[in-house]
Amino acid sequence: MAEKSSDQIRSEFDDVVTMGSKELQEWLGTDESQSVGQSSGEGEESTGHVMGRRIVEILEKNKGDLDDDDLAAMKKVHGYVERHRKQEPSQEDITTSKWRYSLMNWGHDPLK
Repeated sequence: MAEKSSDQIRSEFDDVVTMGSKELQEWLGTDESQSVGQSSGEGEESTGHVMGRRIVEILEKNKGDLDDDDLAAMKKVHGYVERHRKQEPSQEDITTSKWRYSLMNWGHDPLK
């Protein structure tokens, strides 16, 4: 499989990250944001929450300042969001679902 170009990685990231940096940063400060996701231990920050803070950093950078670590994180975000969107619960209102909250930690609000 051919390696993706940085332009393709940025495009895919932009397609799945539907929240702006300020909106995401505010979301990450909510109880709902902190109530979901997997963490390595009691009281630890969840993986998605950590990535949410990383996404804010990426969104606030100029395109030309993105480095290989940023691009790797952007690929990870795209992959996670694409996989997680396919798991949409069919029998519940997603507005306040853990599924939506988890996606929002990764910068994707499925209601947008």
